[in-house]
Amino acid sequence: MASYDEATKSHEVIVVMVPFPAQGHLNQLLHLSRHISSYRIPVHYVSSTAHTRQAKSRVHGWDPLSISNKMIQFHELETPPYESPLPNPHTATKFPSHLQPSFDAAMFLREPVARLLSALSPVAKRVVVIHDYLMGSVIQDLASLPNGEAYSFHPASSFIFSCYIWPIVGKPEEIDDEILQQIPSTESTTPPEVMEFTNRQMEHQKYSSGAIYNTCRAIEAPFLDVLAKVNARQWAIGPLNAVQICNTSNNQHQDKCLEWLDNQAPDSVILVSFGTTTCLTDEQIHALAIGLESSGQKFIWVLRDADKGDIFTGDVRVYELPKGYEERIESSGQGMILRDWAPQVKILAHASTGGFMSHCGWNSCMESITMGVPLATWPMHSDQPFNALLVTKVLKIGLVVQDWARRDELVESSTIEKSVRRLMASRDGEEMRKRAVELGSAVRRSVAEGGDTRREYDDFIAHIRR
Repeated sequence: MASYDEATKSHEVIVVMVPFPAQGHLNQLLHLSRHISSYRIPVHYVSSTAHTRQAKSRVHGWDPLSISNKMIQFHELETPPYESPLPNPHTATKFPSHLQPSFDAAMFLREPVARLLSALSPVAKRVVVIHDYLMGSVIQDLASLPNGEAYSFHPASSFIFSCYIWPIVGKPEEIDDEILQQIPSTESTTPPEVMEFTNRQMEHQKYSSGAIYNTCRAIEAPFLDVLAKVNARQWAIGPLNAVQICNTSNNQHQDKCLEWLDNQAPDSVILVSFGTTTCLTDEQIHALAIGLESSGQKFIWVLRDADKGDIFTGDVRVYELPKGYEERIESSGQGMILRDWAPQVKILAHASTGGFMSHCGWNSCMESITMGVPLATWPMHSDQPFNALLVTKVLKIGLVVQDWARRDELVESSTIEKSVRRLMASRDGEEMRKRAVELGSAVRRSVAEGGDTRREYDDFIAHIRR
């Protein structure tokens, strides 16, 4: 990447990215860094040492040698040491509370970030900070700079944010009241201590000059219209994932997975993956294994433990499958088990992939929508139940595996079997796939020349260069 000197020469605008230290957040602002740097604007990506390394190590779907990346400078800042406990599959809620120590440590980035901003201020007409909305307290010293301004980045769907403000803005007709009656309570999705943490960060939104969302009008136009009633300036610049896939790779295990897909029929494989923050009990893993096999459908199952606060240290739990299961599945050609970081975007983009069983994290939803793949929804915590509702009831490109109202119950193997068959081998599933393909095409058009997302980018760049 660029040297410090190259990235801090006198510029009209310098952008500083401050992500929240969890994979789904790190990833989105790294993609945004790449897009903004393509406008020949230097970008500084700022996080702790471990999380900057994590973000770089997991990039996939785009070429790390492209010209725009030479404008990105990574900063690995020190934070206080903290215990990084192992994920616990038996907790009362699936929220990754084991990551809270790393979240708390990230708040100590305020002082080194302030020093960086002070160093950049004299060499730029304007220093623009784009920060995760959960990092508001870290960037508050920007207010003391004469040429600094901040923009809050929202890494979740606009649907979830518009649901919160809908009654405040007079219950506009853009949102169906029947849908809103189905939204889960915050108390059911997020522990109280996490809500307290979030509320403390939201107090610093007063420093924000506008809001940026990882979505686009092709997906969420009505909800963006609701948010526009309270946001003086907002930009919808999604999807923040690869759209045109770069196939360069030096990972033989990942290449093997894609080679296996090359030998499958179109739309015949379901991807099964539950993201980076959730771990399942052994009993649930066993039921999932039996359900997938009994469905008779081809599958790729990403079976890995949830991330720790520092993914580069400590032990990682290895899930146990029924005796002989993995060998039987692979020898019969029914599927593959991936126990490492998987090239999810590449799998979803493959012509043989026709479905995605997912926890409905917003990154996974956006990647699946972009590639025109319908979802079997199994939300675990936070915004995921909202995203599942958006996918199944609003966009109608998915079905429910685990009903949020029954989240404490074991999902039986028979339920999993029926859900997979419905998505992959029924007329109902084919209709969902058709709608997903149409929506994916609309999303890809939005990033092309003249599309909504491209115009939003151009407008934002013109705004910060004004």
